[in-house]
Amino acid sequence: MIARHILGALACAATASCGADSVSNRSEAGAVDWSKVVGELSSAEYYRGLVTPETTPFRISFDPGLTDAEVEQIEQSYRFRFPPDLRGFLQTAVPKGEGFPDWRRSDGTLSSWLDAPKQGILFDVEHNAFWMDGWGMRPSSVAQAKDVASKFIDAAPRLIPVFSHRVLPSDPHLAGNPVFSVHQTDIICYGFDLEDYLRHEFKLHGRRPWPDSIRPIEFWSSFL
Repeated sequence: MIARHILGALACAATASCGADSVSNRSEAGAVDWSKVVGELSSAEYYRGLVTPETTPFRISFDPGLTDAEVEQIEQSYRFRFPPDLRGFLQTAVPKGEGFPDWRRSDGTLSSWLDAPKQGILFDVEHNAFWMDGWGMRPSSVAQAKDVASKFIDAAPRLIPVFSHRVLPSDPHLAGNPVFSVHQTDIICYGFDLEDYLRHEFKLHGRRPWPDSIRPIEFWSSFL
C-alpha cells in the first residue's frame, strides 16, 4: 500500500500543474464501456486495513444501477451533481462491499462521508497548525481560523466518495476529473480519471499510460 501511495503521488505531482484542455480525448468524451468495467470488477479481490497471510480478501458485488429519479434525488439532497463518468458508472451498476458508499441509504451516513474532507482539514487547522497562504493572515483564535478555512472549503468543489477515502471532484461537470486520496491534508492523486482509478485501486488489467496532463481542480489541486 505504501509503495502504491508513493507511486500515485509521484505520477500526479508530475502532471497536476498542466492545463485542463489537454486532458485525454477519451476522458473528455466519456467513452468508457462501464458494463465491461463492472464485469471486470466483479471478479476483483481487495483488502482493507492490516493485511496478514490469513486475511480473507473482500469481493465487490453489484446492485442494479441508479435510476434517473434516484440520481436526481441524491443530487438534490446532497447539493452536488455527479460528473458524467461517475453517473455512467453508477447507473450501470452500484458497487457494494466494505468501503463503498451506499447511495440508497438515507440515515445520514452519506452526509458524514461527504463532510469528511472538510473535517479532516479543519482538524489539521486546529491541531497541526495547518494554514494555506491563500487564506490570508491566520487569526489568533482557533475558532476564527476554522471559520475562515471553512469558507474556502465550502466554496470548493464537493468531493464525492467513490471508495474509502478516494473521492472524485464534482466540478468541473465533465468526464475526466482525477480521483484524489484524501486523509486530512494528506491529499494525492490516485487516478487521472475514474476508470484509471478503478483499474489502479483494484488491480485490473488495461491501465492506460498517464496523459501529458491531468485536469487541475480548483482548491484541491493546490494540496498536491
